[in-house]
Amino acid sequence: QVQLVESGGGLVQPGGSLGLSCVASGSIFSINRMGWYRQAPGKERELVAVVISGGVTVYADSVRGRFTISKDNAKNTVYLQMSSLKPEDTAVYYCNGLLKTARDGPIYEYWGQGTQVTVSS
Repeated sequence: QVQLVESGGGLVQPGGSLGLSCVASGSIFSINRMGWYRQAPGKERELVAVVISGGVTVYADSVRGRFTISKDNAKNTVYLQMSSLKPEDTAVYYCNGLLKTARDGPIYEYWGQGTQVTVSS
C-alpha cells in the first residue's frame, strides 16, 4: 500500500508565497516521477510541475519562473515553493506519483488527497 500525503496550502494574499510538501510512504521500490497537479473550480486538472527520475523538472508555462519544485530522494518527499502568487493560482493542489512497488513490477500512479490553495486579498 502506497500513500501520498500532502501538507501546506492555505490562504495567501496576491504576490505572496506558500510552500507545499508531499511524502510518499509504503512499499516503494522506486519513484519514476513525482510532482503536482491542480484543479480550479469548473476546470480540468492540470500539471503544475513534476520531477522526473534523474532530476529533470517540468513546469507549466503559467508557473515557470514563479514556482520551484524540488525532491528529497532519501525522504521520498517532493516540495513546491510558490511565489508571486496570483488569484488564478487558486485551486486544489494534488500530489502525483508514478512509482514501482517491485523491481520487476509495473509502474503505478498514485494521488494525494489534495490541499486547497487560495490566493485572495
